[in-house]
Amino acid sequence: MNSEKLTTVAELGEFGLIDILTNDFEINQKTTIKGVGDDAAVIKGRAGFHTLVSTDLLIEGVHFDLTYTPLKHLGYKAAVVNFSDMAAMNGKPKQIVVGLGISAKYTVEALEELYKGIKMACKLYQVDFVGGDTSSSKAGLFISVTVIGEVEKPQITYRSGAAQGDLICASGDIGAAYIGLLVLEREKRVFKANPNMQPELSGNDYIIQRQLKPEARIDIVDQLREQKILPTSMIDISDGLASEILHLCKNSNTGCMIYEEKLTIDQQTYDVAREFNIVPTVAALNGGEDYELLFTIKQTDYEKIVKIKDVSVIGYMTEPENGKRLITVDNQAIDLKAQGWDGLKEREIDSALNG
Repeated sequence: MNSEKLTTVAELGEFGLIDILTNDFEINQKTTIKGVGDDAAVIKGRAGFHTLVSTDLLIEGVHFDLTYTPLKHLGYKAAVVNFSDMAAMNGKPKQIVVGLGISAKYTVEALEELYKGIKMACKLYQVDFVGGDTSSSKAGLFISVTVIGEVEKPQITYRSGAAQGDLICASGDIGAAYIGLLVLEREKRVFKANPNMQPELSGNDYIIQRQLKPEARIDIVDQLREQKILPTSMIDISDGLASEILHLCKNSNTGCMIYEEKLTIDQQTYDVAREFNIVPTVAALNGGEDYELLFTIKQTDYEKIVKIKDVSVIGYMTEPENGKRLITVDNQAIDLKAQGWDGLKEREIDSALNG
């Protein structure tokens, strides 16, 4: 018997596993410009453009819970979160391919609802549905989405272009999707304990929408173009702000300084986080699924970026030896850690709901 200790997938987490599985793949095609390691792969496209390709796998019971997720919302979200990857490369989605693994419990009418959501997303974002595949599943629903997009060559933005002194910017507000998820999980537990109880969701519309029906910030990409701002690095906030800024720092070989007082947190997010005895800043840093854009710009673009209403300057990049830190409202420096969503590790929702 081999006595060598084997490594579980959970020990590594999603990004550690990706690093190990993909670190020795060689690029053989001249048309491949960027492979693994960013929000999307980059392939040589039509004259003056790069083609972008991103894929995502959503698994019932891991990435979504149909107890509180309408199928139409699920279809919409499955498409939009991949559109967000295109925005994170400073590009736009153009086509979508969807694969499904379907268990016997799903009716044709249920799957039609799912595809209504995909259709709504395609119509809103002007994306063409161009194909896919279906197969049977032993249990549950599996959704695989591949999005193809493009970006003008001079506008391509990677995670790796930031430099010392660059300003760190974030679109929209953060933390809402995670707090919305906690509300939905809380009401699910109440329902399981007493199916006659109606869910108490009133007053939480915004945070629930942020969880069930997020949007890709293509509008921010458009506004950056209008202001003639080319980000030096960019990523979308799918796994929590802390995790994403650490990706930018790692890929750009920088440190960072983020200021707690500069983080934009919606009032509803703030109030409900307090109800769960969660520090709102912690939800913003570690929650995930906001699908806002986190990017860096040159200091000379400051006067331009302030003209974009839904973008906040939250810090700046530093030398790598200065670390990656959050400056709290009481002027304490805290090291940032990636504690956000990881699809291959245990989630911490139970601890939040149990107080």
